[in-house]
Amino acid sequence: MTDLSIDARLLAPDNHRNRSNRPVVAVAAAALILGALVLGAAITWRQGALFLVGGALGLSLYHALFGFTSAWRVFIVARRGAGLRAQMVMLAIAVILFFPALAHGTLFGQPVHGEYGAVGIGMLTGAFLFGLGMQMGGGCASGTLYTAGGGNTRMLVTLAAFIVGSTIGARHLPWWSAQPNIGAVSLIDKLGWMPALIVCLVVMAGIYVFTLQVETHSHGAIEPGVRTELTGARRFLQGPWPLLWGAVALALGNFATLFLAGRPWGITSAFALWGSKIAMALGVDVASWGYWQGARAASLQQSIFADITSVMDFGIMLGALLAAGLAGKFHPTWRLPLPSLLAAIIGGLLLGYGARLAYGCNIGAYFSGIASGSLHGWCWFVAAFIGNMIGTQLRPLFGLTVERGPVPAAKPA
Repeated sequence: MTDLSIDARLLAPDNHRNRSNRPVVAVAAAALILGALVLGAAITWRQGALFLVGGALGLSLYHALFGFTSAWRVFIVARRGAGLRAQMVMLAIAVILFFPALAHGTLFGQPVHGEYGAVGIGMLTGAFLFGLGMQMGGGCASGTLYTAGGGNTRMLVTLAAFIVGSTIGARHLPWWSAQPNIGAVSLIDKLGWMPALIVCLVVMAGIYVFTLQVETHSHGAIEPGVRTELTGARRFLQGPWPLLWGAVALALGNFATLFLAGRPWGITSAFALWGSKIAMALGVDVASWGYWQGARAASLQQSIFADITSVMDFGIMLGALLAAGLAGKFHPTWRLPLPSLLAAIIGGLLLGYGARLAYGCNIGAYFSGIASGSLHGWCWFVAAFIGNMIGTQLRPLFGLTVERGPVPAAKPA
């Protein structure tokens, strides 16, 4: 999630009167349709379908302003928990859908597996650095992609640094992976899928209720949802969506990814691939890195369009561009304050490096990790949240905003 998302949506009403930007809509829609057709013909129909799923996820992220970075910061500083509660709803839907399929190993006849990471020093360090980078860079992995695609030029800088950081992280990952860890832990394997599901739902419900209590204690009432004059089909097409719509859309999109790709949604492995391919083109012996040995080796030689994560990332950016065009909000600004630019570079480097160490980002490790029943997904959440708490305090050093909530309401006598 980015700076221009949930905070704006929570702190100000939205009187949406913008008209669609038809040229932008036409370009984005044509690119999505033609891209899917070409990928389907050149690679597989699944690759084309995953490109469209990415587009749907990008549109959903943009219209719902569904987030992680600003959602966490607003809770940390202003004690508003709508974003966190939406994440718990998204995760609850995901585990209900994922756990039975992962336990059986197939989904509608398609072999499927989850995303798992070793819990240890490297993973926790990476998640913490990623959390720090979220606040400095102004977005997470999904937030960086969809806001860059929607026309936020600052996030293009964050994305470029993200790719560099991911490449460096790939180079260093074997060393971090050798640090003390307890290995990957599947709650489904340890407890059985039904007990694991109950445990996860109880934890999610606990977090949901906790945020309600904190917000009510701090403000006396729960913040009302986003307001708009648009209804029905027009609201669906132009936004803004209620957070619940976004939670459902992202959970279903991840489930579709599980079926089409055989594994859950991820984002940042593509950044390491793009950066490594660039480094290889510049003469760096990337193929000798430990990260690119074994199953990953073929990716360096293949087209990036054969890589599922890359194709979905491109789809996310185009889906966000389509959403920005539909909402009439595609207005790139090229003048960026130097301190903000510096924060974007530092944040992007931390995001990329941290994602590789932590076996993923807010999507691949947190969302898909928890949806897979992986213990590392929950550990990632804790370590990254701590990183966000510190990163929030560093934001003013770079001229970045930190939301301040109103004085807590007095308790009734």
